[in-house]
Amino acid sequence: MSCIFCDIVSGEKPSRKIYEDDHVLAFLNINPITPGHTLIIPKEHFENLNDISELAMGKVATISKELADKYTQKLQCDGFNLRLNSGKVAHQDVFHLHLHLIPRYDDDGLDLMAKRNDTQIDLDQVHSRIVS
Repeated sequence: MSCIFCDIVSGEKPSRKIYEDDHVLAFLNINPITPGHTLIIPKEHFENLNDISELAMGKVATISKELADKYTQKLQCDGFNLRLNSGKVAHQDVFHLHLHLIPRYDDDGLDLMAKRNDTQIDLDQVHSRIVS
């Protein structure tokens, strides 16, 4: 099965690379939400958050932080959303783990906050299930 992000890593598909090392690749999203919207991926194919190794996730997270620092200076952004969609139900559309680094600007007009679920959630029950 073909993976567009694996094709970008191999050079078969073009991208606007922002960062690359032996383990991580970061490139501009072709459908950006804001200027500088960047995808940060492990070069090794991991489908989702449950699939990725802790080491690889750490490398992706580290580069996310480095790029946030760089973008604050270079793009004069006012903040960031760091987003990971893991699984079809979470709206993952490319099944190669990727973080969205979305620079935010005071005047961008975006509302990316999730709406609250109207269903009552029993926090004690959820907590008990997680820690047991």
